[in-house]
Amino acid sequence: MPYVPVPKDLTTVKSKVAFNLTKRQLICFSLAAGVGVPIYFLTRNIVGTSGACLLLIMGALPFFFLAMYEKNGQPLEKVLKQYINARFIRPKVRPYRTDNLYSAIMKQNMLDKEVERIAGSKEKEKTSHSGR
Repeated sequence: MPYVPVPKDLTTVKSKVAFNLTKRQLICFSLAAGVGVPIYFLTRNIVGTSGACLLLIMGALPFFFLAMYEKNGQPLEKVLKQYINARFIRPKVRPYRTDNLYSAIMKQNMLDKEVERIAGSKEKEKTSHSGR
């Protein structure tokens, strides 16, 4: 009797379209061929066969990475977007700040006392000036 392994988490199972490849992989491999083959044929007479093969590989490699690379269930473009956000866009040092309710109440209390002290001194000045 043949044994077929069944994954415990069925969300990791991806549907295969053709040649045991997913739709994403088929699209990316087609784009790699669409970019790489013309590069090879256009540069073969200029830089030779070896140089044209290297240019073909350099032209098609980004598409292969887009098709195959996956980290933590996320494709390459999402990983790159998060890396660029964390590395270049967001600040490097994130200070730890809290909203301390107790310190806010204490600060408001000090401000209220200062207002009372200032208002009390002005009232005394008014009463002393009005008595003359």
